Amino acid sequence: MAKITKVSPLAPERFPDLPPIEGVQFATAEAGVRYAGRTDVMLAVLDPGTAVAGVFTRSTTRAAPVLDCQRKIGGASVGPAAILVNSGNANAFTGKHGERSVSEVTSSVAKVTGVSEDRVFTSSTGVIGEPLPHDRIVAKLADLTSELSPDRFEAAARAIMTTDTFPKGATARVEIDGKPVTISGIAKGSGMIAPDMATMLVYIFTDAVVEQSVLQDTLSRLTDRTFNCITVDSDTSTSDALLLCATGASGVDATKNAAFESALERVMLDLAHQVVRDGEGATKFVEIRVTGGVTDADAKTHGLAIANSPLVKTAIAGEDPNWGRVVMAIGKSGAAADRDLLNIRFGDILVAENGWVSSDYREEDAAAYMKGQNLSISVDLGLGNGSATVWTCDLTHGYIEINADYRS
Repeated sequence: MAKITKVSPLAPERFPDLPPIEGVQFATAEAGVRYAGRTDVMLAVLDPGTAVAGVFTRSTTRAAPVLDCQRKIGGASVGPAAILVNSGNANAFTGKHGERSVSEVTSSVAKVTGVSEDRVFTSSTGVIGEPLPHDRIVAKLADLTSELSPDRFEAAARAIMTTDTFPKGATARVEIDGKPVTISGIAKGSGMIAPDMATMLVYIFTDAVVEQSVLQDTLSRLTDRTFNCITVDSDTSTSDALLLCATGASGVDATKNAAFESALERVMLDLAHQVVRDGEGATKFVEIRVTGGVTDADAKTHGLAIANSPLVKTAIAGEDPNWGRVVMAIGKSGAAADRDLLNIRFGDILVAENGWVSSDYREEDAAAYMKGQNLSISVDLGLGNGSATVWTCDLTHGYIEINADYRS
């Protein structure tokens, strides 16, 4: 696998200070699943009273851990739980061997933690089509359980990285009836990112009390406004998983609480944006706003057509304000559009209006704007009230270098 030596120019200055979440502890280890000299396994153990919700990739070639998690979500509504994640090997397209690996890992985690096996959730990320050396993971479980600690968010975020150039974390705190509730999460993701549930691997924890069915409904709705609105390369992973765990340790009931939901959405959107900012080879973070759609769904279809277009993304990488490529992407999306009603802006610069280049447009202004790291493209379709915002990055030669050498 290509060695990642440079941190994304879009990375935050440092990993945020994530306060411990009462009721959850973490440990990491070097199991040598694929990498040498770095942690590649993360274990999280959650106290009794924990509710777990999840969303997963809709890929028809889902990995064995994803299928196992999907079977378990919503089973026992609350109770102790454990999450075991490995990087370096996706345990995808591994047939019966993959199922056996999941069974060996979940049963072994259950034995060392005392958590029921139907409450042990696993994720794997990395190379597809190679058997998971689960014995290396199982051999580290005793060490992992002896080193559990509540203040190891950053270590946990680093252990689940593959081609990521920086660990990703986000947190929010909200008061409910005068009492504090904390939400903190970590994520990994850099390539093979397209909206089809969430993105790559994401684990979010809160000390709030939330009914499992409500937690699941809230997560599914917020995913559509956050992780389902980002794309790096239009490729959907076999292994995408997002688990949201409410330990209930604060004693504060946040079930159907608007302030809690808003704080959770902020954490999810922060993590989603960090994934885009760490897009393989990325040098530009791009927000695409579409208004005037017949429906919100149509607006989102147009937004993603622009965000996923290699021609649009390479123009952005080359700092070329080629608005014709935006027009092309709209035309091919399949959603309703009228050429003669289109208005397009790059930042605050009106590029085109009513289906033609704006009389006030100056190419040098747009070219100067494109040199920035944080860009916005706005499209008004002029057809209705539908709107959507999606986020993407540019497509550079760095993406090719990383993925051409991914397995070497």
